[in-house]
Amino acid sequence: MGEIEQRPTTGSRLGAPENSGISTLEHGQKPPPTPSGKLMSIKIQMLDDTQEAFEVPQRAPGKVLLDAVCNHLNLVEGDYFGLEFPDHKKITVWLDLLKPIVKQIRRPKHVVVKFVVKFFPPDHAQLQEELTRYLFALQVKQDLAQGRLTCNDTSAALLISHIVQSEIGDFDEALDREHLAKNKYIPQQDALEDKIVEFHHNHIGQTPAESDFQLLEIARRLEMYGIRLHPAKDREGTKINLAVANTGILVFQGFTKINAFNWAKVRKLSFKRKRFLIKLRPDANSSYQDTLEFLMASRDFCKSFWKICVEHHAFFRLFEEPKPKPKPVLFSRGSSFRFSGRTQKQVLDYVKEGGHKKVQFERKHSKIHSIRSLASQPTEANSEVPKQSPQSTNLRYREGAEPPGGQANQQGKEQKVSTEEPGPQPSPSQRKSPLGTKKADGGAVVTMEEEEVVKDRTQQSKPQPPQPSTGSLTGSPHLSELSVNSQGGTAQAYVTLSPNLSPDAKQASPLVSPLLNDQVCPRTDDEEEGRRKRFPTDKAYFIAKEVSTTERTYLKDLEVITSWFQSSVSKEDSMPETLRNLIFPNFEPLHKFHTSFLKEIEQRLALWEGRSNAHIRGEYQRIGDVMLKNIQGMKQLAVHLWKHNEALEGLEHGIKGSRRLENFCRDFELQKVCYLPLNTFLLRPLHRLMHYKQILERLCKHHPPNHVDFRDCRAALAEITEMVAQLHGTMIKMENLQKLHELKKDLLGIDNLVIPGREFIRLGSLSKLSGKGLQQRMFFLFNDVLLYTSRGLTASNQFKVHGQLPLYGMTIEQSEDEWGVPHCLTLRGQRQSIIVAASCRSEMEKWVEDIQMAIDLAEKSSGPTPELLASSPPDNKSPDEGTPGDQESEDDLSASRTSLERQAPHRGNTMVHVCWHRNTSVSMVDFSIAVENQLSGNLLRKFKNSNGWQKLWVVFTNFCLFFYKSHQDNHPLASLPLLGYSLTIPSESENIHKDYVFKLHFKSHVYYFRAESEYTFERWMEVIRSATSTAPRAHILSPKESHVY
Repeated sequence: MGEIEQRPTTGSRLGAPENSGISTLEHGQKPPPTPSGKLMSIKIQMLDDTQEAFEVPQRAPGKVLLDAVCNHLNLVEGDYFGLEFPDHKKITVWLDLLKPIVKQIRRPKHVVVKFVVKFFPPDHAQLQEELTRYLFALQVKQDLAQGRLTCNDTSAALLISHIVQSEIGDFDEALDREHLAKNKYIPQQDALEDKIVEFHHNHIGQTPAESDFQLLEIARRLEMYGIRLHPAKDREGTKINLAVANTGILVFQGFTKINAFNWAKVRKLSFKRKRFLIKLRPDANSSYQDTLEFLMASRDFCKSFWKICVEHHAFFRLFEEPKPKPKPVLFSRGSSFRFSGRTQKQVLDYVKEGGHKKVQFERKHSKIHSIRSLASQPTEANSEVPKQSPQSTNLRYREGAEPPGGQANQQGKEQKVSTEEPGPQPSPSQRKSPLGTKKADGGAVVTMEEEEVVKDRTQQSKPQPPQPSTGSLTGSPHLSELSVNSQGGTAQAYVTLSPNLSPDAKQASPLVSPLLNDQVCPRTDDEEEGRRKRFPTDKAYFIAKEVSTTERTYLKDLEVITSWFQSSVSKEDSMPETLRNLIFPNFEPLHKFHTSFLKEIEQRLALWEGRSNAHIRGEYQRIGDVMLKNIQGMKQLAVHLWKHNEALEGLEHGIKGSRRLENFCRDFELQKVCYLPLNTFLLRPLHRLMHYKQILERLCKHHPPNHVDFRDCRAALAEITEMVAQLHGTMIKMENLQKLHELKKDLLGIDNLVIPGREFIRLGSLSKLSGKGLQQRMFFLFNDVLLYTSRGLTASNQFKVHGQLPLYGMTIEQSEDEWGVPHCLTLRGQRQSIIVAASCRSEMEKWVEDIQMAIDLAEKSSGPTPELLASSPPDNKSPDEGTPGDQESEDDLSASRTSLERQAPHRGNTMVHVCWHRNTSVSMVDFSIAVENQLSGNLLRKFKNSNGWQKLWVVFTNFCLFFYKSHQDNHPLASLPLLGYSLTIPSESENIHKDYVFKLHFKSHVYYFRAESEYTFERWMEVIRSATSTAPRAHILSPKESHVY
């Protein structure tokens, strides 16, 4: 792409390997052919104030030079940057990427082109790469020094303190003052020196990556962040300055913003000679004229500003690069200029889905080395704090856990995850989060991030208090620790892995870890085939076996309450005696009964399989008599089932009234054995009755009327149907109550979510159209109100409520044509209106159907809803305006930081977070269907690029697959949420030459699972399909109406 002079370059200082740049082109695109001919040398001034010389063909377009610079730096997110230079009239302009360079730079030998940030995103968390954030930090530093980024003294001192921390490391007063004396970061710096030193003292332990993140966090809140002023006059001749940002066009008087025209308001931008024209959309509530006119110094100034406005609008508002206009046959009218390059959405998608090699780089002035993160960097939704790899080890052991030198290290030769990365020692950036996400026990809160919610969990023999640990396998802030231990070891940790990891990155997945590979009782194909042939082939046998496998899981779920929870309660003594007597005496009889029931089923299956008494096996090839006997016994336990509603309400009431009980239950939920929300386990007995009913329905359908087992199966079905009908109302009430309390834990800013009469309908991710463009928001629909939230930068990963729309009097209309946004809806309430867009048409239709149903319910109710928001008033601004609710103030941020000590630990594996990361939604109907579709059993699992199959015990519940070594395990090793996944059958080209195999895939992640029979294969397909593709409400309700819940 151009020869580089043989001297130390920016790329070499940053550690970028030569010729290893990553193109900014889309996947599959080929770079434009570089024109041959005479080369010209162009000097580029980098953001660290060094100059590099690039040789490019004279006729090459500007994109060739920009790509050469990005490749030289090994910069993946080069689309945020641009090249600016003074033209022949001394006007600073941006290099046009489509025009030949020689036509733009007349005298290249006398011109220095600057490589600078061109597009400033609304949130620096959208910057995926650490190198990109470093370059943005250099731009902020440059703007401060040049007086372009104005702010008060406190903000300036705080910004400089983070720059100093990044450059020289931890606080040392003498070194600080010496460094500040040699480096001037801002005019009149001497007056701020004491403040800078004072602030720097607070950053001890903060890595350069974290300093960059905090620097950008402060800078982005300043009014002049990313602003370049263009002098102009209004119609009255008043001197003003125009600027363009991600939100729209801004008007300044001096350095004070006096007006803003958001992109949503702007209908057309144009210029005529020296006049810059903004045509606005008609608005009855606005006092502005239809067209605004500003006078600039010259036509060239005017055209230059118009071009950068066009580029900002396209980059931040469009989904893809605009197509070129067809050339006119005779003559052209107006400018043919258009935006060239990827839009921000395309950049985010490209970095999210692509795999990039780790590259070590060194910062200027900094002695601390960094490691470029993998491609699984934070997305717009979940970028929080950039971290680098630890210095000494990538594996952290909890307090009390055996260190790597002990028993856990005896099988080190078999483990595929090393405790130390080769090469230079990286900095210890992951020991501390700048947001202070610390727990009282000394362990830092582990952040669950991004799509694959995969938890690596080791065995434990008794309940232990959770001690989440810190650390990371890579430089990504979103890869939690993977603790690898030998069989029976005590090291405990959670891990989350992003599916955006490239297969080329060679990152060990928790599902391929030694926990699931080396010790998983691998079974060869021949052994499995021989084992399969010994078992009965009758469908009734596999239905009976499903009773056994699901009963094992149900018994383990009961033990969470009767054994683990009760044991913890007795040790802590944090629960009132009345509540204990309400919960445990009503669950212990069930556990005792079902232990005997499971034993009886397994004995019957042993006889059926012929493992004993083979000569009388034929008499025992049935299950109806066992089911009938035990279901009749269950009716005697109905008195305990009726009490479970009181137990759930009592527990939630106790948590609300006692901080001690709340903390205790929260800590118990962090234990590995509590793999679902605690209150979910209180619903398990009622759900189990429905499973018995479904199994008996399948048996009755399978057996002919003259079969020996038909009469018992039909009698058992009648008994269980009667029980389900009696408990139906209680179950519906409990499920809604449980869901409301669960959502309450995920929401910040809610005062009274759980009130009588409120029903949950749907939750999911939608894009809300505001002055900043489309921004991801989490919506929660109830029968009386619609809430919208954003994910906050808090230790608990909760969602902050920004606004509410009472459904009483609301109307809904599709508005794709009006706003030019696909799958767009306008929700018009009595006090405000918002515009939202779904990810696809099917998602939009689900929301339309549910919101319309909720509006109808609200119209039939008594009236408007009570206020929900605990503090801030509702957002009454129109959707076109930049709403304060969509912006986080400095007060909000500082408040969230100071409250971390009392915040709940992170809630990163809840259904709300899965919907956020997968950009989808689920309804209460979906949850009800999921309750009916639960399954357990052995499956063989294979990865895309692996050779063998591993046998795992798999539990499907709550839209998620949980993986165990065996059914005796007390807690899962890993989990895989299935929302967003596709379920298919492998094709011939995939060379999976086995029976009963299904395939799960999401983006680049592919899993193959193999069942033991046609029946189990169909059952797994049936239940997983219920989670991966939700049907429309009308389709779902019809089968439910045919039988009692």
